[in-house]
Amino acid sequence: MSQPTKGDRPRPVPLSIPGLPPANPTYSQATVLGNLVFVSGMLGIDPMTNRLAGDDMRSQTRQALLNIERVLQTAGSGLDRVARCNLYLTDYSRLAEANEVYAEFFREHKPAKTGVGVAALWGGALIEIEVTAAL
Repeated sequence: MSQPTKGDRPRPVPLSIPGLPPANPTYSQATVLGNLVFVSGMLGIDPMTNRLAGDDMRSQTRQALLNIERVLQTAGSGLDRVARCNLYLTDYSRLAEANEVYAEFFREHKPAKTGVGVAALWGGALIEIEVTAAL
């Protein structure tokens, strides 16, 4: 059996979602590779104001997940197709607050999930969320 040549391998396709806070020029909001969507870390930035949705964990978590949902829908996927979710929190003791909101978005479907405490996030954000989903 012959090995695929370099030219036969699928290439990542970057996505830019109009109406969401723009990604900086060093990365894409998401990338599609084969039948997977890799969503870059999303902060709880309200696309209407380009500011954090609030100064509390629940508001920022909700907005980050709404942003992710929009990215996935644009890519042809959805929250029900998420296989993995990573949460980065500046105060790990507030994971329970984030989990309350997270559970509203992932009721029956329970993706693999990792929570990580970090020293700081852009703009004073409390949480950043990234996901990998199937198409």
